[in-house]
Amino acid sequence: MKSEHEIIQEMQEVVEQMRIDDIEDNPDIIDETFDCDCCGETKCLAGSIEYEGYRLCNDCVLLAETGFALGKIKSVTELIEAIEDKHLEQLANFIKEEEKRENN
Repeated sequence: MKSEHEIIQEMQEVVEQMRIDDIEDNPDIIDETFDCDCCGETKCLAGSIEYEGYRLCNDCVLLAETGFALGKIKSVTELIEAIEDKHLEQLANFIKEEEKRENN
């Protein structure tokens, strides 16, 4: 039985290799970007994967694959919802900080 650390390390290597393979197959992919359906950031197409109709950047693919391997998530939708909650939390904190600055 592999430890969580070993699983995470293995996933990092696999997902990075996917990115490298995409670049080797099509060097122009470096200049191709898209908006990740998970984190919402504009990312390079290399190493991205489509799951359940959502296109995830390489960083989010790592989160998804690690989540699956560790049994933390069962679907990409769960990951997207978890990240959306985090984004909303960050946005709410940003708004609160802005209000504090304006009031001082």
